[in-house]
Amino acid sequence: MHIVNIIKNFTSNALQQLFQFQIPYNQVLVNETKPEFEGDYTIVLFSFSKSLQQSPNQIGEKIGQYFIQNHGELFESFNIINGFLNLNIKAGYWQQFLNNNWQNEHFGLSPKKHEKILVEYSSPNTNKPLHLGHLRNNFLGWGIAAILEANGYDVIKTCIVNDRGIHICKSMVAWLKLGKGATPESTHMKGDHFVGNYYVLFNNLYKAEVEQLMEKGYTKEDAEKLAPIMQEAQQMLVDWEAGKPEVLALWKQMNEWVYQGFEETYKKIGSDFHKVYYESETYLLGKKLVEEGLAKKVFYKKDDGSVWIDLTADGLDEKIVQRKDGTSVYITQDIGLAEQREQEFHPSKTIYVVGDEQNYHFKVLKLICEKLGLPSAKQIYHLSYGMVELPHGKMKSREGTVVDADDIVKEMIAIAREKTEELGKVNDFTAAELEHLYHTLGLGALKFFLLRVDPKKKMIFNPEESIDFHGFTGPFIQYTYARIKSILRKIKEQPAVENNNTAPLQLSELETELVKALEQFPGFISDAANTLNPSILAIYVFNLAKTFNSFYVDHSILHESSSVQQQFRIQLATLTAHVIKTSMNLLGIQVPERM
Repeated sequence: MHIVNIIKNFTSNALQQLFQFQIPYNQVLVNETKPEFEGDYTIVLFSFSKSLQQSPNQIGEKIGQYFIQNHGELFESFNIINGFLNLNIKAGYWQQFLNNNWQNEHFGLSPKKHEKILVEYSSPNTNKPLHLGHLRNNFLGWGIAAILEANGYDVIKTCIVNDRGIHICKSMVAWLKLGKGATPESTHMKGDHFVGNYYVLFNNLYKAEVEQLMEKGYTKEDAEKLAPIMQEAQQMLVDWEAGKPEVLALWKQMNEWVYQGFEETYKKIGSDFHKVYYESETYLLGKKLVEEGLAKKVFYKKDDGSVWIDLTADGLDEKIVQRKDGTSVYITQDIGLAEQREQEFHPSKTIYVVGDEQNYHFKVLKLICEKLGLPSAKQIYHLSYGMVELPHGKMKSREGTVVDADDIVKEMIAIAREKTEELGKVNDFTAAELEHLYHTLGLGALKFFLLRVDPKKKMIFNPEESIDFHGFTGPFIQYTYARIKSILRKIKEQPAVENNNTAPLQLSELETELVKALEQFPGFISDAANTLNPSILAIYVFNLAKTFNSFYVDHSILHESSSVQQQFRIQLATLTAHVIKTSMNLLGIQVPERM
């Protein structure tokens, strides 16, 4: 049990024994003692004062004495400052903790909970390649899934591919007009980039047609509706839903090109899914639920045949769920998919990792599912995250100004190569080992930089800053791990053994700080899972690496004269390496054994 929970339990028992006052242990507030005060952990006493009719200092004095008398094996001493009870933990506790856990490969991981959680992320459109925004999405989704799994949940990673709709038809129309039979192979392009180019070309043609119509006197609104190329795309969508063979054949071919490109990118960035859904296979289920909603009077039909729901009484507005031509809108598919996954997996929660520009969409989705009486309604949870911007501003896919995921990964690997060669410590690496190292450092820098920020906040991505070997970065942590492994290799001829010496060690401040940070690791995994916030783990592992480096500057392991002290430090270094590796792996980041 984590020391904080032990202290909470002891405090709850002390209050019962000393004051006949009952309080659940989880309502006792325990924090790390602030650096300016003496102590390891602090109990906040103010909340008990009114019930016990005593001052916080009086309560603290009695609890402190109770701890020393009844749990002297754990507590060295105590002091009270302004209503806070500060406790000093005996070095023997930390020694025992290390003895019990330094070789435990599962340290920090929780037992199985037998509860299923579904995480949906990535959700690309098949009209363009994955971009920088998709990278934050993929890394968040994958990381949250891994962290939940570490907390004992049965996690299903899913992806919904938006493989149909007006945006797909735009790329198809442009290819028919301008492609002249070109393929990814004939142009030596990745399939997703190839198709994405036609989406940009469509919008260029569309803008030109709108301008021509406006020159003829049409309003901008009318010109946008009447532009011939847009009408062609809309007709193609109708033809697709009607099953027109030549439209379906082109659709399948262009999507296949994109999937090949996606697969290459997913493999490169380490993203994977247990199940991939396709909108083309789920939208019909949504349409069936629209019919049921009409029968239940949840939805209503307008004179033009379109189907809507009125949510004004719920503080929202009217929302279309089916167009007048009978074609589906995006929310139609989401209603159907929510219900399909409920029947398939019965998850306790479905986490949608989707950017904050879709906040309204998910409010509407949950509300519609509730009004339809669908079991899936209560499981819908939107993990809303902020957009990623570049130092020069927002990206726009219609205008072709996005930063493609492939390009950013390539750039990060190139920067990793450059920075590593500057340090000049890899002369004994083979060419294959170097390529693997550059990929590990480049991807590690990218993932850590995108995950170290609270998901709710928007962020600016700076490639150069993300790979600084001395900053708040992935490579700094990777370097610390490799450094520890190097130290442990040097002392492998005198391996650590079980330290059964009962004589308590005199631990330095930095040794205590480091072992205390390690003991807290399970709590940080738990917090990251409960808040669905990988940045908690990113910040924790960075601080752990920083603490180890400070410790190693002042404390020798290899040349420590006391064998008992040396064994303690070997155990300390071994568990630190293990916790760094586990933390980084849960963020989807590899750590090199040497660099």
